[in-house]
Amino acid sequence: MTGGQVSDRRQGPRVVVFTRVYPNEAQPTFGVFVRERMTRVADSLPVVVVAPVPWFPGEGIVRRWRPWYRPSVAYCEEQAGTTVYHPRFLCLPGVLKSLDGLFQALGALPTLRRLRRRGQLDLLDAHFIYPDGVAAWLAAWWLGCPYTVTLRGTIVRISRTRVRRFLARRALRHAARVFSVSESLRSVALGMEPQRSVEVVPNGINLALFGPEDRMACRRALGIPERAQVLITVGTLNERKGFHRVIELMPSLDEQIGDLHYLAVGGGSPDGNDEQRLRDLAKDLGVAERVHFAGAVASERLRFYYAAADLFVLPTRFEGWANVFLEAAACGLPTVTTDVGGNAEVIAHDQLGTLVPFGDTEALRRAIVEALAYDWDRQVILDYAQANAWQTRIPSLVDKLEAAADGAGQGARRPAGGGGEGPCR
Repeated sequence: MTGGQVSDRRQGPRVVVFTRVYPNEAQPTFGVFVRERMTRVADSLPVVVVAPVPWFPGEGIVRRWRPWYRPSVAYCEEQAGTTVYHPRFLCLPGVLKSLDGLFQALGALPTLRRLRRRGQLDLLDAHFIYPDGVAAWLAAWWLGCPYTVTLRGTIVRISRTRVRRFLARRALRHAARVFSVSESLRSVALGMEPQRSVEVVPNGINLALFGPEDRMACRRALGIPERAQVLITVGTLNERKGFHRVIELMPSLDEQIGDLHYLAVGGGSPDGNDEQRLRDLAKDLGVAERVHFAGAVASERLRFYYAAADLFVLPTRFEGWANVFLEAAACGLPTVTTDVGGNAEVIAHDQLGTLVPFGDTEALRRAIVEALAYDWDRQVILDYAQANAWQTRIPSLVDKLEAAADGAGQGARRPAGGGGEGPCR
């Protein structure tokens, strides 16, 4: 489907997904969880994506010695039939962060105004409260349209920052609807704005992409010994995800288990790329040959990495609702993770995995050893993933988005395809 062409979907509000965190040609795995959700919404409602990219003068010079830093992104691209715009906005690293919401709104405004004029914008759907939600609040105010906000993990950090907390509260207060991917994030939002109604709409899993594969065949393809015990972590290579916490345990785990290998799957993000630091750590600990850095892997191939492993491990400092747990479960893997954020809402019972206190290294080591020795009922894990497929989430979400637009006076719709513009125009 394209941003200006609608045929077999039912008529309804024209939704513009508004977030910095969305895949692009240079960062194909960045924000896949947002695209997974909104691609399915697009089966029912007309959807265009506006994913602003941060920019500042001279950033190309920075990329000379940090190639991964804010890669250049085309203004417009097509992703599986969906038009995605990438307007730039001023974002100075480490400076004036309380103005990011304003700068994002100003940078995206010409694109949003053009979509509004064409009849392609009835409802702004923002993801993350800051800066996306604050930018949506400002842009919707200027354009005279309603907006929704989906709360994800960053709200915890924002809730502790005075100016950004003030702005986030305003964005929450004036939204037509506020969604949260987990109950834990909903509680944080209610602590900030107790009069605000927040509805929990968890993420789901794409069962067309994730499912069981032959373990030995996958290991041979990835160059991993067939008889090894294999851990896997999937995520961006930054401190929060905890790759280093697993690597630090490798020597002691190997002494107890023997022939232990670790798949570290992921690349850098706008927050940085710790791969070299992690490689140096593995080398210093004498486990470099058994830590396999796979880099960023396309969603279409991730299942083969999960299938090669025995156990998914994510000793993360915080998560809202981590889709990687469902991806692992859909491939039949149990999980060991930290009891933070919404993790207990996804690893909801002990047949799916084990939760350990964050920062308790011994508890993490013990949980990994026990999980590798335990005879898990893989069918229970697979059934859980089936029950959390995206198909179970989207119909209700579509109804809520329609209600958000209708409740803000958007009941009168133009004919489908209003504006008549083709993609990337």
